[in-house]
Amino acid sequence: MELQGTIKKISDVQTFASGFQKREMVILTEEQYPQPINIEFLQDKSDLVNSYKEGEKVKVSINIRGREWTSPQGEVKYFNSITGWRIEKVEGGFQEEPTVARPSSNTSSAEKTDVFAEEDDDLPF
Repeated sequence: MELQGTIKKISDVQTFASGFQKREMVILTEEQYPQPINIEFLQDKSDLVNSYKEGEKVKVSINIRGREWTSPQGEVKYFNSITGWRIEKVEGGFQEEPTVARPSSNTSSAEKTDVFAEEDDDLPF
C-alpha cells in the first residue's frame, strides 16, 4: 500500500535496550478531510527518513500490521501499526484528476447532441 501527503513531523531515532530502533514520521494526507497518519520506520529503515524534512510532499510505501494482547485481567485487545519501508519525494505536488476531453470546435451540431437524452431504458434511476 502507499500513502501520500505532506510531512508534518519527524521524530528522533529511538533506540531500546535490546538494540531495537525505530523512527516515527507523521504525514498529513491531502483529501477532503486531511488525516495525520503516524508511520514507523524500523531498524535499518529508520535511516530512510534522514534525507527528508517537514513540509515536503512524499509517497510512502507501507505495511499494516496487527497484534493481539491479553491484559493481566484476561481482556483481549488488538493494536495496529503502520510500518514504512520506502519513501520518495513527490515532485510538483500530487496528480490532479484527469480532465475530460472537450469536443473540438469543428464538430458538427449532430455530434453535439446529448447522448443520454436519446437513451430509453427501464432502469429506476
